[in-house]
Amino acid sequence: MHDTLPDTRLNKPVLGVEPPRVRVTYRVRSEASAIEVRAQAIAIEQSVELPVEAIHDARILSDIVGQVAGITEVAQTCFDVQIGLSCETMPPEPGQLLNMLFGNTSLLDDVTLLDVDFPPSYLASFGGPTVGLSGLRQRLGTANRALTATALKPQGLPPHALAEIAHAAALGGIDIIKDDHGLADQSYSRFAERVVACAKAVAVANKSTGRTCTYAPSLSGSLDQLRAQIRIARDEGVHTVLIAPMVVGLASFHALAREAPDVALLAHPSMAGACRIAPPLLLGRMFRMLGADATIFPNYGGRFSYPQAMCREIASAAISPWGDLGVCVPAPAGGMSLERIPEMLDVYGKDCMLLIGGGLLSAPAGITSAAQAFATKVADHAK
Repeated sequence: MHDTLPDTRLNKPVLGVEPPRVRVTYRVRSEASAIEVRAQAIAIEQSVELPVEAIHDARILSDIVGQVAGITEVAQTCFDVQIGLSCETMPPEPGQLLNMLFGNTSLLDDVTLLDVDFPPSYLASFGGPTVGLSGLRQRLGTANRALTATALKPQGLPPHALAEIAHAAALGGIDIIKDDHGLADQSYSRFAERVVACAKAVAVANKSTGRTCTYAPSLSGSLDQLRAQIRIARDEGVHTVLIAPMVVGLASFHALAREAPDVALLAHPSMAGACRIAPPLLLGRMFRMLGADATIFPNYGGRFSYPQAMCREIASAAISPWGDLGVCVPAPAGGMSLERIPEMLDVYGKDCMLLIGGGLLSAPAGITSAAQAFATKVADHAK
C-alpha cells in the first residue's frame, strides 16, 4: 500500500487568498517501485508541463503546480493516484476543463481518468440539467413510473417512413421516440423534412390516444448548425432532442444547454468509449454537469460489455444528490428486450428511462402492439 498525506488545501479556498483545487483520480498501471515518480509526472503534466526546477515564481509553485494528494494500491501493478489541480487553470469551459483534467495524460495508454471531485462553486458554474427528471415527468405525465423510449431506425429510410414508425410507436403508448443517433441530415432523410414529418405523426397519435408522447430528433454538425436545428425543432413544437456530446464537442453541447433551457437534451454515448474516461464519471457526472437531462448508456447484458456494477454506478451518478445540480435521467439501452423489463426495473428503479429500439421495431406482433406491451409492463411494475 502506498499513501501520501492528503493536501488539506484541496477544495478549501481561504478567504479568496488561495485558489480552490479539484481533486482528480487517475487509475495507473505501474510497477510499485515507479508509482510515486509516475504520480508526480502526471501532476506536472496536467498543470505546468515543464520541470518544476524551471519555475522561479513562488505563486506558480504554490498555487498552480499540480499536487499529489494520495496514492492507493488497488491491485498488483494498479494504483489510484489523486492529484489536486488548480481551478485557476481551468475556467468553467468544458473544453479547457477536459484539457486540464486529462489532455496530455490521455496519450498514456496505461492511465484512465477515474473520478473528479469539484469544489461546489466550480460545479455550480456549469449549471447542470435544465429540464431533468422532474421536468420530463411533468411534460410526459409519468409521476410514478419509469419513462419509456424507442428509436427510429434503420438508416436509409425517408422521412415519411420514419414518421410511420413514430406514429405506430406513439399509438402504443411510448413516452419518447427519438431518432437513431446515426440520423443526421442525409440526402435520404433531410433533418428539416424529418422533423416536420415525425412531429406531425406523433401529434396525430397523441390526439388519438390523449397521451403526451414526444419526438426527439438527432442533432449534428457545427454549433451554428446545432442552433439552427434547435430552431427548426422548436418551430414544430418539439422540445426534446438527441445529441452526442463527444461527437459535437463538449463545449457545443454545454452551449446548447445554456442557450435553450426549455429543450431537454438526451445525451448519447457515441464515441464516449474512445477516451479512457471512466463511464460513471463521463456519462453519469460530466454529461449531467454540462446539461444532459437524460444520459443514455450501454446496459449490461446487451450488445456492449458494461458489467451490471458499472451500469449501477452510472445511474447513481446521474440521479444522486450532487451540489445544487438537477437530476439527470439514466437511460440504459443497447440490445434490450421486452422480456428484460422487470429485471431492469428491479435494478434501476422507477427513476430511469428504458430504451428499447430494435427489439421493439422487430417484434412479430408489430410496433404498436409491442409498444403497448412495453408501456404495460412498465406501468404494472410501478403498481
